[in-house]
Amino acid sequence: MRKALIYYGDAVAGTLTETDDGDYVFSYSDEYIKAWPNQPITLTMPVTNKEFKDNRLFAFFEGLIPEGWLLEVATINWKINPNDRMGLLLACCKNCIGAVSVIPILEDYE
Repeated sequence: MRKALIYYGDAVAGTLTETDDGDYVFSYSDEYIKAWPNQPITLTMPVTNKEFKDNRLFAFFEGLIPEGWLLEVATINWKINPNDRMGLLLACCKNCIGAVSVIPILEDYE
């Protein structure tokens, strides 16, 4: 399972998770819901306490992943399969253009 904190500006907006089954789950943090109830990270994912689930990476996050020659540079340098969308998101989207950043959550596996 891979996870990332999703920042909107300096605030932690929520968490994106790729489950072991390959599904994707995004949920807003309680703090973000209280502080910015009318400021979604994207209009397709309004601020709510319900989880968003899909078997594909959400279109908004897909749009953050580089394309073209920059995608090729990323896949070669980090040895990431271009079909590993979560891997690319975690590797390439820490400092995106715009308000949203994706920060990997590193977990200890024993």
